[in-house]
Amino acid sequence: MNGIKKKKVSLMSKLKKKKISSMDIVAFLVLTLGGIIVLFPFWNMIVISFTTQKEYMETPLLIFPKNPVLEAYQALVGDGRIWIGFRTTFLYLLLGVPLNLFLTTSLAYGLSRKDYPGSKLIRALILFTMLFGGGIIPLYLVMKSMHLTNTIWAVILAYGVNTFNAILMSKFFASLPESLLESAKLDGAGDWKMLYYIIIPLSKPIFATITLFYTVDRWNEWYNSMIFVRKNSLQPLQLVLRSIVIDSQVQAKIASMGVVSIEQYAFDMAVKMAAVVVTIIPVMCVFPFLQKHFVKGVMIGAVKE
Repeated sequence: MNGIKKKKVSLMSKLKKKKISSMDIVAFLVLTLGGIIVLFPFWNMIVISFTTQKEYMETPLLIFPKNPVLEAYQALVGDGRIWIGFRTTFLYLLLGVPLNLFLTTSLAYGLSRKDYPGSKLIRALILFTMLFGGGIIPLYLVMKSMHLTNTIWAVILAYGVNTFNAILMSKFFASLPESLLESAKLDGAGDWKMLYYIIIPLSKPIFATITLFYTVDRWNEWYNSMIFVRKNSLQPLQLVLRSIVIDSQVQAKIASMGVVSIEQYAFDMAVKMAAVVVTIIPVMCVFPFLQKHFVKGVMIGAVKE
């Protein structure tokens, strides 16, 4: 007990002796200012989404709306297209992300092994795809020849493996102890068993990282959908929000010409900001749960050989 009391006294004395220096104050102020500079645009975006056109014209840089309104969000929710966009985007997530993870994991495991013939040539060819691609026209012709245009499979299969993600994951796999795989080989395990029972359970950080990468990519999907899909019932969320924002801007121009009353339509800038809020909130809700594994996976996979 006396020893514990002495330790507490010594700790308290050290804390009392430690003083806040001028550099600590400067660092705190600089970091606080940097945080405000980074967060203010996001806050301003949220505030504008609750603002009327009159209030926005008077003070574009709003801190708090004087009379918050929900017209922009009502315009989004009231438009039936947004639910089609959510449904299609969730289909891309449910079908596309598992496929991306399976293909990326298989490729990364092969790249992490260095004892097969032609490994250097194969790595060079895979890295070559990061610099040069076949182009969108050959890809479209391939999808058309397979009768996949105007289907969600054209979008899902057009983006199978991200080369950067595969290389990142292969570096992580290569950093695992080789003795584990050698002992598994002595017990008669094949490559698939080693991958499923040894590699994957030890690779949770990099799996969380790559899952987040692919989830964000699938959530923001719009380009391949614009190229391969013409049906309105298969439009993803990003294209639907784009259409809604363009429609609100057209309506605002018509109202500004005095053809109709401007009060009949939601403020187009508020609709645009509300669309951005609707897009980023799901990703912001998922990221905190993966942040720990995300940082660890990126650092280990990028640094270790």
